[in-house]
Amino acid sequence: MKQLNIDMTRQPSAHQIKSFSLVILLLLLSLSSCKDYLSVDNYFSEELKLDSIFAQTRHVEAYMWGTAGMFYDEGNLLQNQHTPGPLATDEAFTSFLTMHSYNGMRFVLGEITANSMHSFGGTWGNYYRIIRKCNTILARIDEPVDMTTKDRFYIIGYTRFMRAYAYYNILVDFGPPILLSDEIVESNATLAAYDRPRSTYDEAVEYICSEFEAAAENLPLTVSLMEFGIPTKGAAYGLVARLRLIHASPLYNGGAPARTFFGDWKRTTDGTLYVSQNYDEKRWAVAAAAAKRVMDMQLSGAPLYRLHTVQADGDTPDLPEGVASDPDYYKAWPEGAAGIDPFRSYSEMFNGEAVVPVNPEYVWGRRSGAILANTQMAFPQRLDGWNGMCVTQKVVDAYSMVDGRTIDSSSEEYPYTETGYTGGVKTFSGYRLNAGVSNMYANREARFYASVGFSECFWPMTSSTSSGYYNQTIAYYFNSPNGKGGVTTAQDYPITGYVIKKFIHSSDAWGGTNARRMDKGFGIIRYAEILLSYAEALNNLTGSHTVEMDGQSQIFSRNMEEIRKAFNQVRHRAGLPGLSGNEDANQVQSMIEKERFVEFLFENRRYYDVRRWGIYEQEESIPIRGMNVDGPKEVYYTRVIPNTSRIGARIVNRRLNWLPIPLNEVRLLPSLDQNPGWEN
Repeated sequence: MKQLNIDMTRQPSAHQIKSFSLVILLLLLSLSSCKDYLSVDNYFSEELKLDSIFAQTRHVEAYMWGTAGMFYDEGNLLQNQHTPGPLATDEAFTSFLTMHSYNGMRFVLGEITANSMHSFGGTWGNYYRIIRKCNTILARIDEPVDMTTKDRFYIIGYTRFMRAYAYYNILVDFGPPILLSDEIVESNATLAAYDRPRSTYDEAVEYICSEFEAAAENLPLTVSLMEFGIPTKGAAYGLVARLRLIHASPLYNGGAPARTFFGDWKRTTDGTLYVSQNYDEKRWAVAAAAAKRVMDMQLSGAPLYRLHTVQADGDTPDLPEGVASDPDYYKAWPEGAAGIDPFRSYSEMFNGEAVVPVNPEYVWGRRSGAILANTQMAFPQRLDGWNGMCVTQKVVDAYSMVDGRTIDSSSEEYPYTETGYTGGVKTFSGYRLNAGVSNMYANREARFYASVGFSECFWPMTSSTSSGYYNQTIAYYFNSPNGKGGVTTAQDYPITGYVIKKFIHSSDAWGGTNARRMDKGFGIIRYAEILLSYAEALNNLTGSHTVEMDGQSQIFSRNMEEIRKAFNQVRHRAGLPGLSGNEDANQVQSMIEKERFVEFLFENRRYYDVRRWGIYEQEESIPIRGMNVDGPKEVYYTRVIPNTSRIGARIVNRRLNWLPIPLNEVRLLPSLDQNPGWEN
């Protein structure tokens, strides 16, 4: 799969189009990442040189957006990706061969080393190339004689955002970075000039957040539809909110996991602990303040961000009866769950039905060619798909019943049973639940149907006009056409009995005449994350804390009404009851953890969540399970550990908290400490 372009471009103005050569204009419009960014570098180095670039504002701006093009497609999470992603967690599994660059699977199989990092190997260096370019821009920003004050602040704002975002990516995937501040190390400098130690985790968080804060001062509140994907103030503030929550979490805030993982990890140059061993409750208050700031952002007197919803219509099912746990449940949205369509409100964000650039839930989003391309991994093999990007049984079991109960405590009205099959076809919200489907999959919440493909699931694929390529029921029993015994390529079957359908539209098809796919968006930061982050931060407070932010003081404490208001919006949008208000802190934390598990399925949050909560070893030690794909229908619906050597080879090791720093970097710089557990 080729590397895809970042959607962080700015459309050139009319006068720029006239002035730019065709070569530069094409470069700006493509802005491809990884290898393609060298084209920008080579053009400027060979034709213009740096002195020429900084002679004119238009060249500086082109250089800046060329730097933006070096970032990766955040939606590219499954194959040849820059970050471990879903396959490195308990939410995903596949039998696809790792030789085809399913590097998240390589990571958990122990096939990644500091000397053999596959697609992860170039990311550390790439982020530092971005940082160097940003520092070059900031150092020479005053050179162009035609630069206006407006242009100057505009370029500074985006450049500081990109520099902070590069450091952010290093921090979350590699741990504490080497902080260079504004320094530019000359290419002809001695090795000693390059050698320097890493920062501590706390130093990195404070520096990155301060850079996002500074960038936000010069970023726009909104951008035009044509500029969708360009960072805004909300993008900067959203990343601050995410980082502040991570920083407050047990792994990095003096909790038991911090002691277990990092208690003896010290910087060799001075003996300083990389990760603080002292708990600071105020970090939760700071995280709450950062999330609240995003929640309070407004445009023309109205909230700037809100959850994506679709109004209920005649095809929307009624809310389940008899729900008494949430006193607001039957109220009209947004106070309750009434008046919206839960299935469409959730599914249309991901499958391409909603207009991507105007989705109010995107605090920062982008179009993603990778998301679209990767849908083929889940499509049935006999319909030109690859048939094997799987969801685990653990995910399936985490989805609630339609009335919000768990599968272990289902009600008489909406029971959960693993015996028998549905007796008739049921349609709702444009979705068809076939007759003959296992009762395991009946009476489930809307997000389950929007996200998971199970045996006997209906696949519309309405764009295809070839007979046999649309309106198909797909089964995964051993001897079925798309089951383990029926596929033509040994690895192309759903090894857990489930595939990820979250990003697949009812018209999407890969086989047959006129087959097409809807364009996909990817929420780098969704408003749902901000709401759940706010609820989690408040829930972890035991006292009151005053936080100064943007020149204002706010007091934060464990306010249950505020927690309910934030958490329940996400639940109500899914058609489910929320918190009653009587839960204790442990119960709320457990519900938040489960909610994030299902809400952000395959959105690259699970990998980081289980680590920051300090439950990585506990959760990942639970064996991957699925249906019995080695049997006929009569025995298929039995939970089993998949029959593959990968289960035994899958490792749980604390070193997997972060990727290793490439071995050649560690051996080149004497002061650069490797991450715990990885080879030096």
